[in-house]
Amino acid sequence: MDGGKLTPEQLRHEAAARVARVARTMGAELSRLGSTLHAEIAESIPELRGDAVILELLRASTEGNVETFLHVAQHRIPIEEVRPPSAAIEYARRLAQRGISANALLRAYRIGQNRVLDWVVAEVAREEGDRVVAFAAAQILQTTSFAYVDRVAEQVVAEYESERERWLANRNTVRTAMLTSVLSGRDYDLGTAESALGYRLRQHHLGIVVWTAEQDGVPSELRRLEALVTAIGESLGAEGPALFLPQDRALAWCWIPLGRTTGDHQLDLDVIRRLTENTGPRVRVALGRPHPAAAGFRTTHQEAQRAHAVASIAGDIRVTTFDDPGVQICSILARDLESTRSLVAAALGGLADDGENNALLRDTLLAFLRAKSSYVAAAEVVHLHKNTVKYRVDKAVEARGRSLDEDRLNLELALTACQWLGAAVLPKANRQARA
Repeated sequence: MDGGKLTPEQLRHEAAARVARVARTMGAELSRLGSTLHAEIAESIPELRGDAVILELLRASTEGNVETFLHVAQHRIPIEEVRPPSAAIEYARRLAQRGISANALLRAYRIGQNRVLDWVVAEVAREEGDRVVAFAAAQILQTTSFAYVDRVAEQVVAEYESERERWLANRNTVRTAMLTSVLSGRDYDLGTAESALGYRLRQHHLGIVVWTAEQDGVPSELRRLEALVTAIGESLGAEGPALFLPQDRALAWCWIPLGRTTGDHQLDLDVIRRLTENTGPRVRVALGRPHPAAAGFRTTHQEAQRAHAVASIAGDIRVTTFDDPGVQICSILARDLESTRSLVAAALGGLADDGENNALLRDTLLAFLRAKSSYVAAAEVVHLHKNTVKYRVDKAVEARGRSLDEDRLNLELALTACQWLGAAVLPKANRQARA
């Protein structure tokens, strides 16, 4: 077929048919395309990374938009009839609740448009041998992509703005402003702050971040989370009701009042884990350490936030405390995952390769190093025979390709990062191969 000899109407028909076939072909690879685009957007726009729930909503929104666009292109659905995927709407609402800029949301749509357009045009060029028809099909796809993004972005931003207004209207403006002042360390009157917060600052505090790792947080989730915090406070002998401040429908910042008297304030983590498990299978808790006075109010909250950051990357850990071995350093390493991946790759060599066997070797080697290179002490920690520990340590050294004494500090840092942050800090090539 020679596209140059077709009438304009015939050319439009052939180009539209090619667009439909390409959209159908790309639709068969929806899961791969959605995952690839999700990763690119998350890497490109730091504001959109968030915790595990936010990242999962971004993935669902991305895949939903790719699928809807391909349906529009394949079936020539009128743009004015297009509605955003439900996940895209919910994602916009959640960003509004957390105060993340709408500009970041719009940038994600532009990145998505450019990448999807690259894919479909490349597929047209690969499948269509007639350059005239291929060019006409590419024009259709470009026009459709711009129209789709304009249509959908306008609607999701409208949802974002409506949700932002609702969210702000439902928050206690005075209390929020005062909390910001206290947490930032700005000058404020202590009595006025306590009155606005409904909470005494002149005592010891335990900071907590509590959340649910589910995609569709609802008001009932907050009630469950608040009940959990109350139960934790009771188990600690709290001196009054906790300060519970929702940050969105599935996450809250909390402070448990521990009174003015100095005490060791030991946390019974077994009790806290049991209470958390009883609340629900997807409920998670991150705790700081008890600290006194207004400065301690800030410090314990910062520690809880850092523990939360580690737990969000680590995955299925019910209760994380800032005092857990490795959490403090991993809260720093988690701020720059790309650099941490480089550290892991350089320090571990072949031991950084993904897989269950290497994970066991890394855990055993870390226990051995923490036990001051004692096979007997390490065996007690990992509940193995000392000969098994020695075998695993030898295999770990072999996989690493260097002795334990070489670059030991970075070796321990890398092993600790792998223990808490898992696949997120494995070299990127290994993660892609596993995917």
